[in-house]
Amino acid sequence: MAGNHGPTDTWIRCFHPLPGARIRVVCFPHAGGSASYYHPVSRALSDPAEVLVLQYPGRQDRRTEPCIEDLDELADAITTALRGRLDVPTVLFGHSMGATLAFEVARRLEAAGTAPSALMVSGRRAPGQLVPESVHTSTEAQLIAHVSKLNGTDANVLADPDIRSMVLPAIRSDYKAAETYRYRPGPALTCPVVALTGDNDPQVSVAEAARWKEYTTGEFSLEVFEGGHFFFMTAPDKPLALLAERIAAQT
Repeated sequence: MAGNHGPTDTWIRCFHPLPGARIRVVCFPHAGGSASYYHPVSRALSDPAEVLVLQYPGRQDRRTEPCIEDLDELADAITTALRGRLDVPTVLFGHSMGATLAFEVARRLEAAGTAPSALMVSGRRAPGQLVPESVHTSTEAQLIAHVSKLNGTDANVLADPDIRSMVLPAIRSDYKAAETYRYRPGPALTCPVVALTGDNDPQVSVAEAARWKEYTTGEFSLEVFEGGHFFFMTAPDKPLALLAERIAAQT
């Protein structure tokens, strides 16, 4: 398991506590993403679930901590942080890099006998589909252009030199973690998997998203929405309604 990267509450944010919740959702942010970015998602999914959002090191209130550039190390640390939070059925939801990370945490939880009730992955090709990428080695200008193209970060944020100097290291680090990740073959998950993707996502095709079916023996469904890589932020109503419906079905 990973070394000590801080106590559980360092990793987990709960914007909308729900005492007595019958189900929890754990949200895994995308590369460069932070917990606060998922506040609207938390609000949308907070009935009937209690939503927990992960905060990776190297950003916002954890900006003084070193980033973790290895996805497996991140998965180990998060799995440890979630111990004690699995007393009710738990759904894992991850977008982009967060989808791969959620998958790896799901594998670890299943191996420990605490399988999630469902895994929901968004905007990410299935784990074994290796596509050589090197965004993390780009120049600053190239990295900004790439992130801007995906519409995942406010252009005004990247235009401010001071803010840019704070957020780019985390973005680069996360891209390194995602791009150097290599799937290790092992048992398929047993929990249901729901894959969501945009029909105009430059990062993943519908066919690539459909291959998540190969990674579970449980139920699988593929949901395609209008939009690009951040379809659930640019046109959130339909995907968030679907997530809420699928999460409620797990209770």
